Amino acid sequence: MPSPVSRLPSPVCSLELFPPRTPAGWDKLPALLGELATLRPSFFSVTYGAGGSDQNGTYDTLMKVVDQTGIEAAPHLTCVGSTRARIAALLTQYREAGVRRIVALRGDLPATSMGSDAPGAFRYANELVAFVREQHGDHFRIEVAAYPEMHPQAASPEADFEAFRRKAEAGADAAITQYFFNADAYFDFVDRCVRANLTLPVVPGIMPITNHAQLTRFSAACGAEIPRWIRLRLEQLKDDKAALLDFGTETVTRLCESLRAGGAPGLHIYTLNQSEPTRRLWRNLGLTP
Repeated sequence: MPSPVSRLPSPVCSLELFPPRTPAGWDKLPALLGELATLRPSFFSVTYGAGGSDQNGTYDTLMKVVDQTGIEAAPHLTCVGSTRARIAALLTQYREAGVRRIVALRGDLPATSMGSDAPGAFRYANELVAFVREQHGDHFRIEVAAYPEMHPQAASPEADFEAFRRKAEAGADAAITQYFFNADAYFDFVDRCVRANLTLPVVPGIMPITNHAQLTRFSAACGAEIPRWIRLRLEQLKDDKAALLDFGTETVTRLCESLRAGGAPGLHIYTLNQSEPTRRLWRNLGLTP
């Protein structure tokens, strides 16, 4: 009998950062890391430059995380428009820096792209995962992306899940999902993994609700559905920041509680480089050491 989707021995509660885009952002980074480090996350992940255009900020941010906090950091590694030599050089750079975990992604397609294939040596994330394994064996723990509500550029739910299967079979160790607000979408995705004999842990991605316009814009771009009742409440509260934050924290707390009660192996929180919404959520869930 195939084993069900793996449940990790302890929850993996991780936090995502993005490289600061301005000098002011870099100036604020030490204080941000100091506040988030008190939560003692399992690891930080660090995203790539917009459109996969620049990994330098990723490396600099990652090293700042490790040097200041001592907590493991995982760079996002994307393959859109890149070459085998460039990816190989980045992997060597990260390995020499002591990195043991990466998040392997296809990355955003250029605005001029006419199809779903990524330009460059690697068209899909599974090819990147296979390359990492070919070059470095089991040195890196590889996290990949999962889309409980379907990737916005996928042709169909079946095609999207098949893409995920290829990443798992190429050697991924675990998956982190796109954020969502419907727990049933996550549990349905996990059930599909079980039926497909895919045993890697699938960690739900969590987006704190802090801004009505920003969340609407992000969700339209990534295909994450905002349930109608949440949209209506956010519209009602958009001019009352404190009330919106309270509503958002309570809503996302209930979502996380449902996921944990249903057996999710952890949580991955998209901090958007803000500490207070994440800290409030962390406290609500009793995750603070």
